[in-house]
Amino acid sequence: MEIKKIGKVGMILALAASLVACGGNKKEEAANTPKENAKQEEKGSNAADLGTINVISREQGSGTRSAFTELTGVLVKDGDKEVDNTYAEAAVQSSTDAVLTTVQNDKASIGYISLGSLNDTVKAVKVEDVEATPEDIKAGSYKLSRPFNVAYKADIDAKYKDLITFIMSDEGQKICEEEGYVGDATGAKYEAIDNDAHITIAGSTSVSPLMEKLAEAYKAKNPKVQIDIQSNGSSAGMTAAMEGTAQLGMASRELKDEEKKALEFTVIARDGIAVIVNKENTCENLTMDQLQKIFTGQLTEWSEAAK
Repeated sequence: MEIKKIGKVGMILALAASLVACGGNKKEEAANTPKENAKQEEKGSNAADLGTINVISREQGSGTRSAFTELTGVLVKDGDKEVDNTYAEAAVQSSTDAVLTTVQNDKASIGYISLGSLNDTVKAVKVEDVEATPEDIKAGSYKLSRPFNVAYKADIDAKYKDLITFIMSDEGQKICEEEGYVGDATGAKYEAIDNDAHITIAGSTSVSPLMEKLAEAYKAKNPKVQIDIQSNGSSAGMTAAMEGTAQLGMASRELKDEEKKALEFTVIARDGIAVIVNKENTCENLTMDQLQKIFTGQLTEWSEAAK
């Protein structure tokens, strides 16, 4: 009988520790009685009971993947070479919406998306005890942040570049902030030029939703302009801008050295990368070290990640 009691005490202590390590749910802890919390644990509502971690990543060429892997140390640089050590068993999704849907429907999954695309179908965890918010990104306290770049050739026609002039005006930067990104209002005013150009923009699927809002506002001031937006990934956008198949390329990451040599670029906003889990997962916080180990396959069980 004593052995059984010790076993039960050990299980309770282990479950309590997992809730503390994963941040717990402070609101629920404050509101619920010990008996209610015990019932939740019996139902397997804590992260430690979810079993194997199902890692969800983006495809190669995604700016979100490039930024996330570099910031977390999943991407390792060896001289001029870069090695992406993303877990071989990770489920690779080709869009932000696909990552959201997968995590929404899988209690044991974890993924990452643009902060501006975060919605209430999933839950964003804190990183190093800091929430993914525009305020924390602007303050520099949230570690997973990246630039939204628009790149173009140096000799680009002024009609094409006028869209960037609008984006960097106070009106354009206000739209960026309204969409959940970090803007940089400088007092610049925009004056419409009655633009009649046909502008093709290609690149990041993370930047595209913001660009659509900006393009809509720009067309309201320049009714004759035509704007086509192609969402095909940051690397594809940079290639299109270099080859001239698009006048503007979108990248949700820093430009690579060869891209910087061929293109000029403007940071139109800053974005955070939200680490997301299923809403039923009680994990509230993960460290950068834990993220690196999860996304390289070194941590494969929620019970281990919760320590």
